[in-house]
Order: sequence, then structure tokens, then C-alpha cells
Amino acid sequence: MIINNKTPVGEVRPSQLLWTYGPGALIDLPSLSVVTLGIDRWEKDRCQPIQEARLLAAVRKVLGAQVENLRMPPFQKSEMVDVFSAEANIGVPVLPFPRWMRCVKCGLLSPFDHELFSIKADPYRPERTCFLHKGCTGSKGDQKARDADAVPARFLLACRNGHLDDFPWHYFVHGGNSSCSGGLRFYESGASLQTENLWVKCDTCSTSRSLAQAFGKAGKENLPACRGRHPHLGHFDSKCDEEPRAVLLGATNSWFPITLSALAIPQVNDALSQLMVDGWESSFEDLESEAELVGVVKALKKNGTLPGIEKHPVNKIWAAIESHRAGDGLGIADEANIKGPEWDALTQPNPPADYPHFMSKKVDTPVAFAGQMSRVLLLERLREVNALLGFTRVEAPEETGDPNERPKMASLSSSRPDWVPANQVHGEGIFIQFDEQALVAWEALPAVNQVDQMLRGGHRGWRVARHLDPDEGYPGIRYAMLHTLSHLLIRELALECGYNAASIRERIYADTSGDSPQAGILIYTAAADSDGTLGGLVDLGKPENLGRLLEQALNRSKICSSDPLCSEHDPHKDRSLHAASCHACSLVAETSCERGNRYLDRSLLVPTLERVNGAFFKGALGG
Repeated sequence: MIINNKTPVGEVRPSQLLWTYGPGALIDLPSLSVVTLGIDRWEKDRCQPIQEARLLAAVRKVLGAQVENLRMPPFQKSEMVDVFSAEANIGVPVLPFPRWMRCVKCGLLSPFDHELFSIKADPYRPERTCFLHKGCTGSKGDQKARDADAVPARFLLACRNGHLDDFPWHYFVHGGNSSCSGGLRFYESGASLQTENLWVKCDTCSTSRSLAQAFGKAGKENLPACRGRHPHLGHFDSKCDEEPRAVLLGATNSWFPITLSALAIPQVNDALSQLMVDGWESSFEDLESEAELVGVVKALKKNGTLPGIEKHPVNKIWAAIESHRAGDGLGIADEANIKGPEWDALTQPNPPADYPHFMSKKVDTPVAFAGQMSRVLLLERLREVNALLGFTRVEAPEETGDPNERPKMASLSSSRPDWVPANQVHGEGIFIQFDEQALVAWEALPAVNQVDQMLRGGHRGWRVARHLDPDEGYPGIRYAMLHTLSHLLIRELALECGYNAASIRERIYADTSGDSPQAGILIYTAAADSDGTLGGLVDLGKPENLGRLLEQALNRSKICSSDPLCSEHDPHKDRSLHAASCHACSLVAETSCERGNRYLDRSLLVPTLERVNGAFFKGALGG
């Protein structure tokens, strides 16, 4: 992270720039708070392109056809870097935010650019970069002036339209716009740091006000209208009708990423044609002769951006380019349905077994679950690509395809972006396909319909409370059952294989709207470090291991340590999105779940204290 293209202030991992600290997000450092600037301020040439045609097509469907490619955030290739070299300044640009700083000694509140505070950089320990209050005499006016640390004022304003602004300290203290321009002091009046014990006082007119009046109903009366500010872009929107809310620096509701992800799957029948699909726009589309291709292939082999190209001679690659250009491969990159092609690849009679980013092997289903499962596929190699589209504030984006029902998505750049940040992770996984006839028979059970109505009622109430269409977005009872089983398996696999539980993720295939109904789950490792490359997860997908793990997971979920409260939970009554599930039995890390721990009910899998007749695996467990 770089301030003013010259002052490093800290480090974050490239993947965190998609999930936690992307453009518009605040990074709360030990002595400083900064906001990540828009991607139009990033050094694009240092951002390496990522090839994934399906995901790029999906991104274009949301952001427009001007998006040329997906790119990785810039990063230093070596940990041992001379702090005075050009490589030391590789990073993403940031700006100190909020502007208002507070002296820890005298409580002075002032923007850092009013020259009362000065920045102190530490090139050898960037995380120690901080602001100082020069010549502070303390709250009691000490005779000897000393430099004191200045820290960010920890209150901000945010709204559902993605705006973020400094807290209006002068407006708040004086109860509105005032001609008084006196200095402000921040002080504490009690033993605890609750908001009612935090006060701001004007030095000139002695007016003071507690920060407790900035929240709740009082906050609506004491805060000004939203100014439409985008600090990461450096501009203000002309109008904003949303009500601003006071938020704390570091609060999780100040930035929610909106992302898309796709698995790299073969879309054509041979490896060379697949390479044409993967690298067409970035490498092959503009080539006019075989002589030009020689240099391109040499560069691709050197930087490794298109694995597998080194296996083919130049003349065959050129023939594949001409065939692709003639129309044999056109239309593949326009596919914007993310999970549909993945399901087709995973369920075809002979799934791809030896591609650079997709290596699979069919194994037998566990004997005890032969009536419920129709296929188990071990993915010994896979790649997932994630792209950041934008973000929201205050409220997370809803699980719906209608953008009009979401909180407004804030843009990553001042103009329509021609690229978006992305990252790729390599791992392994286990795919389980379920028997369609068994699922249809289970869905027809009266007890299952009863749970379906209960979950649907909670879904409707939850959306009504957020002024959303209550009839949209419900994934169905099949999804809830598969989703719950996925969570139970993730928890069991994490205990067995030794991987970090947060590095195991899920993809649920439960779309029944097409000609080929989906019913499957994919559990895979997807961490940017060494997790997921050791083979431990795939080994647990073998019949003798998977059957044992399934039995353990299902038996463990029959009784929850929070029962009977957990099993009796009715989402219809409290407008929630889960029934018999809690942290003790079936919730997983937010990074693992594709639905934010929603639409879960273990009574759909096994008999519980409250419901016994809707369990999909009741027969397999001998119940």
C-alpha cells in the first residue's frame, strides 16, 4: 500500500484486495487508517492478466462490454526488497481516511491537511507510519511541549448507496450549521468506552455533545444529509436521497464485496482447442501470421500464463488459431451462465481427466449411500478464478439476480472500468451427484413440504423487512438440503484432513429450472497458499473414506449441543433464513459458504428432536 506514490504504509495479501480491502474499503492499520483508491489509479501494467473466458463473459454482462480482461492486483515478487528501490513502491495506492485525526494526549480533533498534524514515515517498518501532533502541550497546557501521536477519529458516515464520508464533527457538536469555527476536543467521561461516555467539545463556545446522540433515532435528527462522497474516487455524486448512518472505523458493514467466481473447466473436446478458448482475446486474436506466433508462444512459455501451450508445436497452434477464427470455437466465450457448464462437465459420462486446470477421476459411491448418490468424482486438480465487480455499504448485497433490489453497487473506478481485479487459486475437490429419482420422491413427502413452507415463510418475512420482493430469490427445498449436507461435510473434512476449515469451500448445484435438473455438491480447497495442493482432500473422497465421513457427519448432526432450541427453531416466526442449524452443528466460516450461512436445516438430512419424517438419509442410517 502506497501513499502519494512514495510512502509505503503496510502490506496486505493480494487476495485480501478482493475480499476485505478492495477499492473503497478502509484498512485500519496500527497507527493509521487508509482507503484503497479506485482501480483507475492503480498501475495497470503491473497487474498481470488472468485467462478465464467464461468469467470474463459474466463480468461483461454486469459491467459492460468495455471490460477487456481480468487482472491480478500488483504485488512484490520478493520479500527481500531494497526500501529505496523502485520495486519497493509496487503496490496499490491509498489515501489517509478519515481526514479527521485525534491527538491521544490533548484530544485535539482536526483534519490532517489543516497542518496541525504531520506524517512521520518509516521506510524500514512501513506499518509504523503515523501522524504526529507537533508541540502538543497536553490537555492541561504543560510547560514543555512534546510531540504526541495522532490517531484516526473512529467515527464515519455511510449510506446504502455506497457513499462514505468524514463524521460531521462541527455540525454535530453545534446542532447544525454554525458560524463558530472553534477548535474541537475529544474526551472520555467514564470508565468504559461506551458511546455515552465519549464527548466532543468546542473550545470557543464550550458546546459539547455525547457520541451516543449520533446513533439510532437521535442520529437521524443530529446528522446532516448524505453528501454523496466516494473517497476512493475523489468525487461527490450530485444527489443522494439515502439516509446516512454513523459507523465505526473497522466495522464490518462499511464494505461488502460483490464478486463472481468460476471454475476453470474444459469447454471443448481437445486440449489445444481449449487453449485457444483460454488465451484467444489476450494472446491469439490479433495475430496475422505464423511468424508473429513464434514470439507469442515463446513469451507464454516463459511467463507461464497459459499452461500446456509448451506441449504443442507452432504449426499446430497456428492451425488451431485459423480453425477457431473460422468459427469452430466462436460463442464459447459468450457463455455467461456460470454453474451450468460446470455441471455439464462434472456429469458427462467421461469427464475430462487430464487438462492443465482440470484433472478428475471417477470412483465408486459408498455402499451405504448407493440409494441416494449416483456419482462421486475426485477432482485431483482444479482452478477457481474470482473477480471483484463492486461493493456495497451498510447492507450486504442480496442473493438475487435483480440489481434493482440490491443496495446500490458502488463502482471501482471513476469511469466504466476496462478491467477488474481478480485472483486465481488452485486446489482439489470432491464432487457428489445425487440420484434424481430419490430426490423427487423425497421432495414429495408431506414432512418435507412442511419444512419447505416454513423456510419459505422465513424467506418472505426476511425480504419484506428489507423492502424486497418476497416472491423472489428463494432457492428451494432441494438447495436447503444439499447446502446443509455440504456444511456438515466441510466440518467433518476439516477435522479429518487437517486443512484449515476456512480454506475449504462449496459450490451447490440445485437448479431445477432446465431440462436437466441439477442435484450435486462440490467441496474443494481454494486457498492462495499451499492449502489444497497436498492431496489430502481427494484421498478422503474414496468410497471407504467418504462413506465413513458421511456417517460420522450425519450421526453427529442428530443431536446438537444447543438442542432442543436449535431443532425447534422456526424461521417463519423470527423472519430468519435457517431452521434447525446453529454454530454448534452446521454453520461454517463465511469464506466457505456461498450463501452466508442461510437456507440450512439438518432435519432435512437426519431425524431431529422436533422433526423425524423429512430426513433424506433416514434409510441409509438405519432409522
